[in-house]
Amino acid sequence: MSWSTRYLPPDPNQWRGRPDTPADSCFFQVMKIMNLLEDKFFELDQPTFALLGFRCDEGVRRNTGRIGAAEGPAAIRHALSRLSVQKQNFAVYDAGNITCADGDLEASQHALGTVIAFLLRHGIKPIVIGGGHELSWGHYQGIARAYPEKSLGIVNFDAHFDMRPMLPENKGSSGTPFLQIAKARESAKLEFDYNCVGIQHAGNIRQLFETARHYNTHIIYADELHQGQQEKCLDFIDRVIDQNELIYLTLCLDVFGAAYAPGVSASQPLGLAPWNVIPFVRQLAASGKVVSFDIAELSPRYDIDHRTSKLAAALIYEFIHSHNSHTW
Repeated sequence: MSWSTRYLPPDPNQWRGRPDTPADSCFFQVMKIMNLLEDKFFELDQPTFALLGFRCDEGVRRNTGRIGAAEGPAAIRHALSRLSVQKQNFAVYDAGNITCADGDLEASQHALGTVIAFLLRHGIKPIVIGGGHELSWGHYQGIARAYPEKSLGIVNFDAHFDMRPMLPENKGSSGTPFLQIAKARESAKLEFDYNCVGIQHAGNIRQLFETARHYNTHIIYADELHQGQQEKCLDFIDRVIDQNELIYLTLCLDVFGAAYAPGVSASQPLGLAPWNVIPFVRQLAASGKVVSFDIAELSPRYDIDHRTSKLAAALIYEFIHSHNSHTW
């Protein structure tokens, strides 16, 4: 099945704002439209990013979570459209959405991977907005196709490892993507450098800690950041940057406390504050090694005052404005 059967071109109407705003001041003014079914590509002379939505609830449904993440991409776009733009040395596109309306998660993940590889090969950095964290398995497939030989560090800001056992018939869910990536790396005889920030003891059963140890997962616990061990995390991120050619940055919004991110499938009373995370997003983006970024699990139906969508948009703002150009 072609990826195009699961692709929806972008909607320009999602990028509107106040008519009295000075030119090139906000994202709704600088956002360009990229229809992957029509547009031709050219050599880029500045850092270029493409938003790509993953409109999918199937992974969360299979993981028995609260569905609603399929509505996340539209809400993030709405929140981002109103944010200011401080730099002019980048280009940003809306590249539309991959959908999963028929329950065939695997086909949608494959389609996502195909589009990710396509963007990366054209020198465009994807920013995938979900959707549940099952998007990471599709996202990784695209990175692996575009860069099969390079060393890859994965940094996941998350309350959970997302390394649950596979479901019957070897099906995945929003709880399995990093086990799927680990097995894929193992099969390809590639190192699996998995680094989790914000893990909570109460949110992961003992067997998941055993799985994480089996795959040599590196961990910064939420407790450590709550207790002020920011320097430890800076060193933690520095190791990933120093020891890898490329970095895949992924963030599940349930890493944050419920006061900051109520609109998720599994809200966290003891989650992190945004300023526990933003310095590390800046650190990673400034390294120039982050090849791709995603934000998962926004469920607008559970959001309060659009807090979670605004936080997701702010993280995209930070990533783009902190980015240092690097060509692979």
